[in-house]
Amino acid sequence: MSVAIFRAALDAVDARRCVRESLERRPVRGGWHVIAIGKAAGAMAFGTVDALGEHIQGGRIIMPPDHLPHGFDPGAHGLVVLHGAHPVPDERSLAAGEEVARYVSALPAGAQILFLVSGGASALVEWLRPGVTLDDLAGLNRHALASGESIEQINARRRKLSRLKGGGLATLAAPRRSLALMISDVPGDDPRVIGSGLLHPPGRNPDAARRVPVRLVATLRTALNAAAQAARARGWKAIVARSRLQGPAAEAGQIAVERAARLPPGSVWIAGGETTVVLPEPHGRGGRNQHLALAAAIELEARGLSDVTVLAAGTDGIDGATTDAGALVDADTCMRGRDAGFEPDVSLASADSGSFLEATGDLLHTGPTLTNVGDLVIAAKPPTRGVA
Repeated sequence: MSVAIFRAALDAVDARRCVRESLERRPVRGGWHVIAIGKAAGAMAFGTVDALGEHIQGGRIIMPPDHLPHGFDPGAHGLVVLHGAHPVPDERSLAAGEEVARYVSALPAGAQILFLVSGGASALVEWLRPGVTLDDLAGLNRHALASGESIEQINARRRKLSRLKGGGLATLAAPRRSLALMISDVPGDDPRVIGSGLLHPPGRNPDAARRVPVRLVATLRTALNAAAQAARARGWKAIVARSRLQGPAAEAGQIAVERAARLPPGSVWIAGGETTVVLPEPHGRGGRNQHLALAAAIELEARGLSDVTVLAAGTDGIDGATTDAGALVDADTCMRGRDAGFEPDVSLASADSGSFLEATGDLLHTGPTLTNVGDLVIAAKPPTRGVA
């Protein structure tokens, strides 16, 4: 049930369809150069091709490897694919950033640029300030993964290293006409935060020359609403959390179980956001969703909630540096882990939730979903009878 709800949420934020529908609802005129950056870049570019066809005059797509949608031929539309690294940038990210800067800067003043931006852009593309090294950049991203700092704090650090972030890419594009379509994975859906603000400088009154109009084509709220609708269509009562999940992942797992304990039978509690994990040294394998799920499993066992399940997964299909989306756990998860030779509390403390949940068979694997609006948590209490 929870997996079906999760997949309904993913369908609602399908990047190709969301971009196509946005451009069909509000058509744009003339020819456009496309710059697509992020985990959803390939699918967003595909949706742009669906809508604009021959009006595309070329461009660049920067995405992780293995994120090209099936059946999409970018070269047929003058779109060149470049791969960057994620979550820690490497030489490919620098090469991609320099190529984007070169391409945009070389466009004639009358050119129109359609930017397609989604989560993951921060690591995938970069053009460093003079004196800054790749080691500096990679070290910052490793710090971001391990420190538990908020995205706002990390972005402030990134802007100090980058010539693209904090509105730098928009500066290169000016005075050309630009439009941005974005898929948001950040709190408040703030364009100054999405992709570390490639197109929007920080502050409330940015230079008008660098202000790029934005259409948000998919957000976390889109996914939450779709998940709730899918649950209700199956006869379940759906309760959507009012506040965004944030802060320590382990605490969020405990909160999910606490909410689930109060659910009437045949109900689901649905929340979304992005939690954090402070990684110890050394640490094991996993991501914030697996960490949250293991903490929830420990709490389920402690409370004896044998009828409740908790799913925690990233809508991008990638949890941390793993290839798993997250996990689906229950009150027997901890016992299955002990039978496999693991201790739940030890695995949680050592940030080795991935190894534990692989042993229990509770990992959730979707592969790259080609979208990204944050993480979803679904706590379900099945009906006593009568609802499938």
